[in-house]
Amino acid sequence: MSRSPTLMSSRARWLLLLSGLGPGLIVMLADTDAGSIITAAQSGAVWGYRLLPLQLLLVPVLFLVQELTLRLGLVTGRGHGELIRDHFGAGWAWLSAGTLVIACVGALISELSGMAGVGLLFGIPAWQTVSVVVAGILLMVLTGSYRAVERVAVLFGLFELAFIYIAFTCRPEPSAIIADIRHIPFANADFLYLVTANIGAVIMPWMVFFQQSAVVEKGMGVTQLRLARIETGVGALVTQSVMAAVLISTAATLGKLDNHAPLNNVQEISQTLVPYMGRLLGRVVFVVGITGAAMVAAIVVSLTAAWGVGEVAGYRRSLADHPRQAPWFYGVFATCLCLGGALVASGIDLVSLSVAVEVVNAMLLPIVLSFLYLLARTALPPEYRLQGLYGGVTAAILALTAGFGIVSALFSLLQGSAD
Repeated sequence: MSRSPTLMSSRARWLLLLSGLGPGLIVMLADTDAGSIITAAQSGAVWGYRLLPLQLLLVPVLFLVQELTLRLGLVTGRGHGELIRDHFGAGWAWLSAGTLVIACVGALISELSGMAGVGLLFGIPAWQTVSVVVAGILLMVLTGSYRAVERVAVLFGLFELAFIYIAFTCRPEPSAIIADIRHIPFANADFLYLVTANIGAVIMPWMVFFQQSAVVEKGMGVTQLRLARIETGVGALVTQSVMAAVLISTAATLGKLDNHAPLNNVQEISQTLVPYMGRLLGRVVFVVGITGAAMVAAIVVSLTAAWGVGEVAGYRRSLADHPRQAPWFYGVFATCLCLGGALVASGIDLVSLSVAVEVVNAMLLPIVLSFLYLLARTALPPEYRLQGLYGGVTAAILALTAGFGIVSALFSLLQGSAD
């Protein structure tokens, strides 16, 4: 019995919409990377629940930034670097690509630091863990398609939900949360340093490039804009729930001591996050969570660097191409990944480095968000262009986010040097 044209058309539309799922979820899961987990854990350990409101405030900001990104990609069918080059010239495009590479290498350091810390929990030297992870990611990307990479990334990313379970086991006290929120030390340089790190841990420069490049790579179009927005909104809630869960977990254990004691390594974070689940179960849950966070982000940021530079340089940059067809794309991808691995394997302080990387992200935001806003105002057709009241509100939010990150960072550094 034949199906009616209406039924077939409806089913075809749903299949088209569902085929667009992926980039928004991946970029949000990658947002809660190993560096973000470490930053949230450090925030809870040092300042209790005082940075919890910031995690909630960043949900709409995160959605706003990434919605502009996917709108640009779906409507124009072009990557972020391409649009900057075409609308503002090659010089500005290379400046943007330079900030991207810095952010991507920094992020890779954070992800591989997290994996190295996991290896140290089991007595495995950092260089051995990093070598295996780098080799595994290289093999997967060099031999897979975008859809295969996407599925693996989502699978790893879902492991992050383990941190929400950990937060529930720590049984946070509502009275303690309220008491901490009432006493926020805005004039404290160390507090502002972590404020900056948390902003940089949530609004990351590479996320803008990745989601726009991914929807183009996947062949998505403007008909999937509504579903992509929903996916991005859900992803923003999930990623900030994970960040809040990690902060709550450490605040409920170390933070309630109010001694501002920082965490010095991933092992200490593991011991702090799992006090109520037993040694074996606690370690397994923590390892699953941090591994998922680190792996999905390592895959995403290494691809983002190769895509972003390729959009500016003009070389072939698709996962559908064989490495012999796109040697520059795979070469940039491999170089960034190996460089990050070499720095982590050198034995530097992984926790301090991860927090510092997030501060650098916040310092780069004015450049990234300015280009994003200007493109949304000029590169889109009138019906999709950022304008009117929403455009004004968006400009204010982006300026406040970037400006607050910069001011907090400068204040904390200046006060720290004075001390």
